[in-house]
Amino acid sequence: MNLYCASLQKYERLPTREVKIGSLTLGGGHPIRIQTMTTTNTMDTAATVAQCIRCIEAGAELVRITAPSKNEAENLLNIKKELRARGYDTPLIADIHFTPNAAEIAARIVEKVRVNPGNYVDKKRFDFIEYNDAEYAAEVMRIRERFTPLVKICREYGTAMRIGANHGSLSDRIMSRYGDSPIGMVESAMEFLRIARDEDYHQIILSMKSSNPLVMVQAYRLLVQKMHEEFGEIYPLHLGVTEAGDGEDGRIKSAIGIGSLLEDGIGDTIRVSLTEDPEFEIPVCKDIVSRYAGRAHNAEQPTDTTDKLPYSPFAYKRRNSKSVGNIGGHHVPVVAANFAGYGAHISPTDLTAIGYTYNADSDKWNISDGAADYIYTGGNVVGFDLPGTLQVLCDHEAWRTAPDHTKYRPVLTAEAYLTDWQGDDKAHFVTYTVPAAGDNGTEQLLNKLATDEKAVLMLIGEGEDAMRLIRNFMTTLMNRNIDCPAILQVYAPGTTIDKQLIDFAVVAGGLLLDGFGDGLMLLSSPIDMARQNNVGRTIMKVDNHERFVNNTAFSILQASRTRISKTEYISCPSCGRTLFDLQETTAKIRASTNHLKGVKIAIMGCIVNGPGEMADADFGYVGSGAGKITLYRGKEVVKKNIPSEIAVAELISLIKDEGAWVDA
Repeated sequence: MNLYCASLQKYERLPTREVKIGSLTLGGGHPIRIQTMTTTNTMDTAATVAQCIRCIEAGAELVRITAPSKNEAENLLNIKKELRARGYDTPLIADIHFTPNAAEIAARIVEKVRVNPGNYVDKKRFDFIEYNDAEYAAEVMRIRERFTPLVKICREYGTAMRIGANHGSLSDRIMSRYGDSPIGMVESAMEFLRIARDEDYHQIILSMKSSNPLVMVQAYRLLVQKMHEEFGEIYPLHLGVTEAGDGEDGRIKSAIGIGSLLEDGIGDTIRVSLTEDPEFEIPVCKDIVSRYAGRAHNAEQPTDTTDKLPYSPFAYKRRNSKSVGNIGGHHVPVVAANFAGYGAHISPTDLTAIGYTYNADSDKWNISDGAADYIYTGGNVVGFDLPGTLQVLCDHEAWRTAPDHTKYRPVLTAEAYLTDWQGDDKAHFVTYTVPAAGDNGTEQLLNKLATDEKAVLMLIGEGEDAMRLIRNFMTTLMNRNIDCPAILQVYAPGTTIDKQLIDFAVVAGGLLLDGFGDGLMLLSSPIDMARQNNVGRTIMKVDNHERFVNNTAFSILQASRTRISKTEYISCPSCGRTLFDLQETTAKIRASTNHLKGVKIAIMGCIVNGPGEMADADFGYVGSGAGKITLYRGKEVVKKNIPSEIAVAELISLIKDEGAWVDA
């Protein structure tokens, strides 16, 4: 195994144990399975059965149902009987938090139970307690005594189990020793896995979920490495970004976290957690998984890398690069918009799509927080005065005739750069398509870049291995101490807006999480249609292709935490525990706060997804009872049991009191 996956140089599924979940087999090279979770009250048998059927018919291969108490666990039998009577044999999963008794009931009924090691036995009160080794071992023994009965029941009944650690619900004990960290998530799950193995029970799936894709990816990588070192084998992995939110942001955040791991062959089943009806999660899952269906185990890619990497895949550090203008170094990643297709007909109004609005009366430009830094015009120059912050990239020959070389910078092919470019004292951009095999002038290019103080690479990876090709080339740059900035030029071949969104997020987001990339330029074919998923629900009207691509670039940078340009929402998917209308409330809070750049707001349906799952949110809005809301500042309770009718106004008041409010 190569560090944390089967191979870093070629696509290869990580070998995992096979686990049977009813009639379904997971892991062991079987297809990546798709699942979701119901949002109905588990005691409402008819509503839960109806929603399960909608999810199954949309494509769910497993359906999870919350069981917060013994009553709900017992009612799983009625739900299962009704589904089986209607001809549906899809495996059911009981979702358990806090209540071992409910888990032990459910394990005798459904095909799989999910337990959270952070709250199954341990409690979370945000207390810091110093444990010596003996005290810590005593606590682990207490967990063994309480968890072992469930393991024995699962073994007897042939029930599978997911040990699902969540970043935000690590126990006080784990937090006291490991902190709020990926390794703490890993150790939390490993404690439970060791107990199961000691009982000769192996029908285990594991997950490491976080609302932050970076934390999630690091935790899964560490878990794989830890299992391999300790056991010499890997158990199947369930992938998901928890509390991803809704709309475009939820899809992008999920695709970055899940896709980054699937690219390296990690993952046996996925769930996309959106604050939407569960059947709308399934098409997003399908779009992600379809990237890997039938993908060949490709030949070794050219790279200097063997077993030792010049960066850590377990801890984020942006690649060191020199500053060239506003690119690289300490600068946030830039965004370049492609206007080459406009020819010589670009007008001021066209720039509205990328964040620049021209006011003819005042002869001034209004610039948004999500305004592109560069436009690429191909072989053309622009026939009007541009906003002061916007620069133009154009082909080398067009640049020669450009009216202002401080505003226009040349783009050269690698071949032209090596043969025709004499250089000047300002930035110049070099496009290079990383070859899948062979040299293709790589050595000559690297040698020239090593001594060029003003070159900016625009790296292109083609085909299904685009992310790996670019990552390997960036590794080569690091190994040779070549520190030129690099803009990731990512092409999305998807035939729908949904698929393009996923393609962009997986490739660009995966590279950014590893610290690669000083900018983004996203490319795709325009699609003039309403964006719809395959259950017929319109998610977004695509009225302008450049706006879609520009917004997507900034959303990817936001989700990877590399450039913050808007409010971030950490919003849990609704479930049977939810204590208010989550979708309606999320929309209401968004409408009032979406101008608060850099503020993180968590919207949680219940205490299970409450202060812990909010992770690093600045403010929290959490259901605490029927029609009651508790507000948080970070993880500190500020106001309890506020009537939901006034809770949004109270949240805004809290944000203002903390000095985080600005007028729209």
